[in-house]
Amino acid sequence: MSLRILISSSTALLAILVIALSYQASASPPTKPASTEAVAGICSAAEIMHGYKCQEYDVTTADGYILSLQRFPQGKNGGGGMNKQPVLLQHGVLVDGMTWLLNSADQSLALILADNGYDVWIANTRGTRFSRRHVSLDPSNPDFWDWTWDELVAHDLPAAIDFVFKQTGQKIHYVGHSMGTLIALTSFSEGKQVDKVKSAALLSPIAYLSHMTTALGILAARAFVGEITTVAGFAEFNPKGEPVANFLKVLCLDPKVNCFDLITALTGKNCCLNTSTVELFLKNEPQSTSTKNMVHLAQTFRNGRLAKYDYGSANFNTQHYGDSEPPVYNLANIPRDLPLFLSYGGQDSLSDVKDVENLLDNLKLHDVDKINIQYIKDFAHADFIMGTTSKDIVYNQIMAFFKRHT
Repeated sequence: MSLRILISSSTALLAILVIALSYQASASPPTKPASTEAVAGICSAAEIMHGYKCQEYDVTTADGYILSLQRFPQGKNGGGGMNKQPVLLQHGVLVDGMTWLLNSADQSLALILADNGYDVWIANTRGTRFSRRHVSLDPSNPDFWDWTWDELVAHDLPAAIDFVFKQTGQKIHYVGHSMGTLIALTSFSEGKQVDKVKSAALLSPIAYLSHMTTALGILAARAFVGEITTVAGFAEFNPKGEPVANFLKVLCLDPKVNCFDLITALTGKNCCLNTSTVELFLKNEPQSTSTKNMVHLAQTFRNGRLAKYDYGSANFNTQHYGDSEPPVYNLANIPRDLPLFLSYGGQDSLSDVKDVENLLDNLKLHDVDKINIQYIKDFAHADFIMGTTSKDIVYNQIMAFFKRHT
C-alpha cells in the first residue's frame, strides 16, 4: 500500500473518531415531540426578493416530510396570467433553494425565468432549513435523518412535481443542479415522473463520481463508511455544527486540501463568482443533509457504479431489496424521446468531465433532436448557479431549449 493511501486512510479514520467524540461532547437534547410549525421561508428574505411576487407552499411527502416550495408566478413588471409554462428548480446537496436567487435579478435563473414569462417554482429537499418538518418526527430524532437520495427519488421529487402539476394543470420544465440532476436522472431511468415532465435541463450533471478530483471530497468519501452513522451516532450532517466542523478540521490537515477557500476546494476553480454573491452564499448556506445520504454519495464514488444504498451486508441488502447487492440504476432506460439539455464544465471537480462522458455514453441512443449538450471549458461547479456570465452562456440556451420543446 502506498504512503499516500496510508495517510489518506489514517486521516479518514481519525475524522470518524473526532466526529464520535465531538458528538458525545455536544449531544442533542432528548427527542422532542414532532413540530409542524412553519418557519419564515425564502419569500421573507428581502435581500434576495428584488421586489418580485413570491408565494410559499407546503407539500407533504408520502413518508411524512413537509417540504417548502416557493413560487414566482410573474416577472417584476407583472405579466401574470393563466396557463403560463411552469418550471421547477431543484438544488443540489448541502444547499437549498436560496442558491437560485443569490445573484442580482438579471443574473439569477429563477428571476430571469419569471421575467421571461415562466411560472417558476423552487423546491427545497428534506432536512434543509425550510423543510425540517415531519408529521410525526422531530429533527432531533435520528429517525428523521434515516434517508438517502434514494428517498428523494422515491418521495421528494414526485411530491414536488405532482404538486406543481396539479396546481398548474401542465407538464413542467425541470432544472436541476448537481444532486438535483442525480435524482432526476435516476427517477427518469425508472420511468417515473416522465408523464409530468416536458423537458429537463441538467446543470453540472451528477450520475457517476469515480473521477471526482476535489481532494477534500475524496478524503470525505473515504471517511464516509457505512458504520459512521451508528458508530458515531451522527445522523444529521450539519456543516455548521461542531461535529462536522471538527471533521473538516481533520480533513484539512491533509496537505493536498486548501481549506482557506472551501468553495474552490469542493467544487473546482470557479471562473465567474463575484465577492458579494459569495458573501451572500456563505450567509445563507450550507445546509444540513443526512449523514446516511453522504455515505450513499461516497459509495457512488468508491464503487464506481450508480446503485441504491448499500446496507453493507448481503443479509441486510436482501432484507431491503430481495438481493444481496443493491439494485443498479440503468440510465440507458431513460425514455429516448424525453428532451434533455446537459451543461457541464471543464474545471468542475465534482461533476468531472470523464464522469459526464460516462453519463453521455448511457444516453448515446437518445433521439438526436431531443438532446442538447453544452461544454463550457472555464466553468466549475458553482458557476452554473452563481456565475455572473451564466445568463449569457447557459440560461439563454436553456430558455431557447424550453421554447423548442413547448
